[in-house]
Amino acid sequence: MKNKKYTVTAALPYANGPLHLGHVAGVYLPADIFVRFLRMKNEDVVFICGSDEHGAAITLRAKKEGITPQEIVDKYHGINKKAFSDFGISFDIYSRTSNAIHHETAQDFFTVLNNKGSFIEKTTEQYYDEEFGQFLADRYITGTCPNCQNENAYGDQCEKCGADLSPTDLINPISTLSGKTPPLKETSHWFLPMDQHEDWLKIWIKEGKLDGVQQHDPKAWRNQVNGQCMSWIDGGLHPRAMTRDLDWGVKVPLPNSEGKVLYVWLDAPIGYISATKEWAIENNKNWEEYWTGDTKLVHFIGKDNIVFHAIIFPILLKEHGNLILPDNVPAYEFLNLEGDKFSTSRNWAVWLHEFIEDHPNQLDELKFVLTSIAPESKDAEFTWKEFQARVNNELADILGNFVNRAVVLTQKYFEGIVPKLNELTEVDQDVLAQLAGYPEKIEGLIRKYKLREAQSEAMNLARLGNKYLAETEPWKLAKTDMARVETILNIALQITANLTIAFAPFLPKKAQQIADLLNCGELGWDVFGSGSILPIGHQINTEKPEILIAKVDDTFVEKQIAKLEASKVANTIAPKTPQKELVSFDDFTKMDIRIGEILAAESVPKSDKLLKLLVDVGVDKRTIVSGIAEHFKPADVIGKKVCVLLNLAPRAIRGVTSEGMILMAENEEGKLSFVSPQDGFGAGSEVR
Repeated sequence: MKNKKYTVTAALPYANGPLHLGHVAGVYLPADIFVRFLRMKNEDVVFICGSDEHGAAITLRAKKEGITPQEIVDKYHGINKKAFSDFGISFDIYSRTSNAIHHETAQDFFTVLNNKGSFIEKTTEQYYDEEFGQFLADRYITGTCPNCQNENAYGDQCEKCGADLSPTDLINPISTLSGKTPPLKETSHWFLPMDQHEDWLKIWIKEGKLDGVQQHDPKAWRNQVNGQCMSWIDGGLHPRAMTRDLDWGVKVPLPNSEGKVLYVWLDAPIGYISATKEWAIENNKNWEEYWTGDTKLVHFIGKDNIVFHAIIFPILLKEHGNLILPDNVPAYEFLNLEGDKFSTSRNWAVWLHEFIEDHPNQLDELKFVLTSIAPESKDAEFTWKEFQARVNNELADILGNFVNRAVVLTQKYFEGIVPKLNELTEVDQDVLAQLAGYPEKIEGLIRKYKLREAQSEAMNLARLGNKYLAETEPWKLAKTDMARVETILNIALQITANLTIAFAPFLPKKAQQIADLLNCGELGWDVFGSGSILPIGHQINTEKPEILIAKVDDTFVEKQIAKLEASKVANTIAPKTPQKELVSFDDFTKMDIRIGEILAAESVPKSDKLLKLLVDVGVDKRTIVSGIAEHFKPADVIGKKVCVLLNLAPRAIRGVTSEGMILMAENEEGKLSFVSPQDGFGAGSEVR
């Protein structure tokens, strides 16, 4: 019976920054392990990824660096593609959504759905930055999350609580371009009426059925995926805009759509299809065979992308017609770093390309540790101390130790020739029986996406080998019973050969090193579990074996932690802010700045940053909300003389009307100080 085809995708990383270990552990490494296993089973699989090069995140990074969006995506596409290749992530293709074939595919996809009536056109109000003359896409708006009160939520999502948001949901929205509160302005967009798809989605997710036909096993989906999807559906799905007002992205292929592009979460998943097309052209394949019929589609993603891959993209695929829906969406939780979240903005990260450059001979060691702590069902944490412990205590002391003993003893007693297998004892038979059970055990776990357990079982096979040698002690028997030594080392070598197969999906370079020691070449899954892989008389490599796994010393760990701490300190020292644009003297004279005295102060409820101040400004006493609570306690500021901008339009902040702004100075370390007058200047004195 012919095996099914597999289309395996790994979430397209944004080409607006380099990859860190959190990305690797939660998407790309597990996807690579799964695909390597399928290839060993001779499954027909295509492994798809590429750079997501559109969306507001790209244009924001371009503005920050003062270059064009194209320059941004070219830079980070190159960095990430090379990092993936150097790390051994075995994509069949790593494409990019700026390619012409992607624009054509995405526009064709949109056109098919639009012609079917899958979208509805609606005119809504959207925030508009008058200073920059443009509508503000989701990531161009920040504000307070209405669910968790995070003051740095984006217009599409709160990264603290994970809530899906619309810009108008935010409290106190601010444009990231001008820093001002933007007005709402009417604009028209094409919406996906997700509410019309709730009924079939419920059945498809809970029962795995589509139109009465079993599509997938719902019990094989992770609890967090099913839970998040059903939470969304039970809460009521809403129409979602599939287009945006931007000048960077895939243009909407319709008349009167100038300045509009496809929403990145319509554009990006179609990148899986366009990349498959590109691969098919290069390899003389038919791309449709991998997106239709008896093919399993598997999306490896992080938990923040569940809804897009398990609700929105399936709706789009079903509406398009004839395209397969996901068989599984193995989503990973987050990986933290040394007690804190990975943070690109704070440079709290271990960057993949830097690790590869600094430690090119420890890549499999990193893979082993990341898989050992993979956040499959809950958040996990990477620490350099644990990296050291797992490499030393497991890879070196268990796997490395067993392989070294098996090879060295064979060279010592039999000049590197696989010895005869003589009469088997009960111990031998038990070990061979256990060996025969590992293929089914490891395969079952991999097919259930329990890759952490599967790798642990591969290590258990090495433990079995160590235990066998420790119990039989061939180095002692060599003095009295060489026939018994022959049998023991034959079995030890067969276990070693099996280890090259067991670890091949997880540690491909180490598996190849072991195969080179045995002089046996690459072995397939079909012989895994056999006690006779290496024939009697086979010559293994007689050169002195190199250390398979080098131990990690304390100095290495100390250097890595010091590097992290140094990056944190460097990131807190802000560069000198360049001079802002020139303003006219008339503009300056419009500002009414006066000396004020703080009469009272209290914390604003549910905020770590805000203080509510009562300030005497001479002409009156007024309430001012100031974001200084992280630097000053209420008792510290009472009686302070400060500079106050009076003629600022009142603004509601956390339900309190603020009637001015306190002027502060900020140094390179981010510390704040009041701009205070000398003695003799009372409340109401003007600052000119």
